[in-house]
Amino acid sequence: MYKILKKAELNPTVTMMDIYAPLVAKKAQPGQFIILRVDDEGERIPLTVAGFDKDAGWVKIIFQIVGATTMKLNQKKEGEYIKDFVGPLGVETHTDGLEKVCIVGGGVGCAIALPVAQKLKDSGCEVTSIIGFRSKNLLILEDEFKKASKKLIVMTDDGSYGEKGNVCMPLNKLFESGEKFDKVIAIGPLVMMKFVVEATKPYNIPCDVSMNPIMIDGTGMCGGCRLTLIKDGKRVTKFACVDGPDFNGYEVDFDEAMSRSSMYSDFERHSYEKTCNLFKKEVK
Repeated sequence: MYKILKKAELNPTVTMMDIYAPLVAKKAQPGQFIILRVDDEGERIPLTVAGFDKDAGWVKIIFQIVGATTMKLNQKKEGEYIKDFVGPLGVETHTDGLEKVCIVGGGVGCAIALPVAQKLKDSGCEVTSIIGFRSKNLLILEDEFKKASKKLIVMTDDGSYGEKGNVCMPLNKLFESGEKFDKVIAIGPLVMMKFVVEATKPYNIPCDVSMNPIMIDGTGMCGGCRLTLIKDGKRVTKFACVDGPDFNGYEVDFDEAMSRSSMYSDFERHSYEKTCNLFKKEVK
């Protein structure tokens, strides 16, 4: 059992938790993820490591309440426990040798991008961060990104905070002004990452993306998280859980990934509604 040391609401749909898991914290690195179960009958869900303290033994997770399991997890309180917390899994984000990087985060993907930005800053890298949200009330981690970045640009779709527009708009302006980066790292919705890659290609700047498809076992056995990369005109299958989650954005077949990501949306919606109704009955 793993104790919830801290819980905080970052916005109406996103929650942060610090979980006491000393063995996981000891080896965790930015870019890696964990798989958890809320209870004995719970499904396994992957969540990216959003922070950690090796000495204190906790791992930070940040999740959006979008399905039945994240709703159950969000019902847990500080001092309570979750059943399983396995990790760290996946390959850490490679930051060696990078001197100037642009981090592009979208929505809850900013929780994944933040520890990468922090690690880059700690290594002496100059970090420019662009973070985007639908509106001001969904904004998260702004202060943390300010500390980790030499320059921070905040975008909202409706213009309710920061600059109005999508994250590609300031990225294109930076490129057009002559800014050069060793790498662009994009983390967020698939469609956002696809367009960040398209914006980066004309300038031949390496662009990594963080892929978080459906996962079950996290060891490459189930094949649920398979992705198609296109290398030298050939289609190559990789698994996000063991080969990623970071991949060369120029090689990812985003159209296939987006199609597969929506396969279980109806099932998840039904499960979410069923769980909502159960909680309503318990409250009554």
